[in-house]
Amino acid sequence: MNVVILAAGMGKRMRSDLPKVLHTLAGKPMLGHVLDTCRSLSPLRIVVIYGHGGDQVPVSLAADDLIWARQEPQLGTGHAVMQAIPHLDDQVPTLVLYGDVPLTRATTLTRLLEAAGADRLGLLTVDLPDPTGYGRIVRGESIAGASARGPILRIVEHKDADDATRRIRESNTGILVAPTPALKSWLAALSNDNAQQEYYLTDIVAMAVAQGVDVVGAQPDAVWETLGVNSKAQLAELERIHQQELAQGLLEAGVGLADPSRIDIRGRLEAGRDCFIDVNCVFEGTVVLGDRVRIGANCVLRDARIESGTEILPMCHIDQAQVGAGSRIGPFARLRPGTVLGEDNHVGNFVEMKNTKMAAHSKANHLAYVGDAVVGARVNIGAGTITCN
Repeated sequence: MNVVILAAGMGKRMRSDLPKVLHTLAGKPMLGHVLDTCRSLSPLRIVVIYGHGGDQVPVSLAADDLIWARQEPQLGTGHAVMQAIPHLDDQVPTLVLYGDVPLTRATTLTRLLEAAGADRLGLLTVDLPDPTGYGRIVRGESIAGASARGPILRIVEHKDADDATRRIRESNTGILVAPTPALKSWLAALSNDNAQQEYYLTDIVAMAVAQGVDVVGAQPDAVWETLGVNSKAQLAELERIHQQELAQGLLEAGVGLADPSRIDIRGRLEAGRDCFIDVNCVFEGTVVLGDRVRIGANCVLRDARIESGTEILPMCHIDQAQVGAGSRIGPFARLRPGTVLGEDNHVGNFVEMKNTKMAAHSKANHLAYVGDAVVGARVNIGAGTITCN
């Protein structure tokens, strides 16, 4: 399929000079999460519509597989998708996503693509306990023996809905897939004759129905997959949801967590058997823990590898470093980039190491700076020792 990602919004409620889609969730720009999901679907091409913030967005996320199209001025969602028309292949359908909806799973999008096939308009919908503010999905009567839900007839915006329509819980997420030639013709027929003088992408639903094109729906496994971000508060809410999902995955893999609500994974964490992680730990980049590794409270690990049987005591900072098996690090130790420790090393209180290689069974137990050094086996570095340059 073609993929079009709408990422041109200003995000006034974010109260920030940074384009909204560049605000980070789990250490990565929201748009980065959407792009990762897109790439997992192996699309024919990805077109990103940008606008607010000038070239900050394409510069920040430049990649060979992306086509960038600027929306200027910004005249609504339909107008945004219009900017992608020159880049769309008519032989495949087009999937429309949003750069500020970062947590939609690939399995959900696959379900939507399968429901739409090659010739139907597919909408991702969601049943909300409180759909206030959302466009409602209005369906016709279901056919006997078919799905319990009838065909989609139209989307009614909340402000335009009567009382009966407002009682409908099925809501529009904005994510859709359409046959590309039909999408192009519908976009060409859009009107901005409305209070906002904008071109609304949702207007294509009525056009599809009028032309006899089937409009079908698919739903996500979880409501939070469809939640967008318009404020720092909403971003924080999604951060916690995402971290909870990551923590649940660790628990199911057998990792012990002192408190699943107090862990932050801002990248990828791989853990072996019988690992344990105490509270308030942060993992950035790619972190690999061997079997039986224990991480104490309030540690930060970035792009680190910790071999089996090692204990990292509380308050340690390990950045682009490797720790050998059976070692004991901390508390209050800092291992900086280029540090490679052998097995059974001890690095203790207020010891900092940078670009240092230490062989097996050596130790620096307290109050030392060991930089740019090669330390042999069974060496004891005493307090107050400094090596550098």
